[in-house]
Amino acid sequence: MNIALIAHDAKKELMVQFCIAYCGILSRHTLCATGTTGKLVSEATGLDIVRYMSGAQGGDQQITARIACDEIDLLLFFRDPMTAKSNEPNDLDMLRLCDTRNIPVATNIATAEVLIHGLERGDLDWRNVVNPRSR
Repeated sequence: MNIALIAHDAKKELMVQFCIAYCGILSRHTLCATGTTGKLVSEATGLDIVRYMSGAQGGDQQITARIACDEIDLLLFFRDPMTAKSNEPNDLDMLRLCDTRNIPVATNIATAEVLIHGLERGDLDWRNVVNPRSR
């Protein structure tokens, strides 16, 4: 599966800790991330991560484009709901596109853990079920 990782500044350390905890599972998949998040996670875990620009420079839009082209299967987007972001409209567009394309999304640690355990069990493997996106 192709998994995208994005974390707002206040959530980057949480993303790093999450990826350390689930490194074994994540290592079996193709990962991409916005620039700083990808750098921090890669340095902490040794995971191979395709890095795009930082979110503020358009990395979130690069990932959104991959979602639009059906190149992302799962999005882990640790958002900071307490701080207004200048690129928040882009974030909402990305989430809306995930809803439209039926892409599983986690915006917090609790949902991310549910998805990662489902991924480990094979519950989210689109190759083994009829892909609703292909209808």
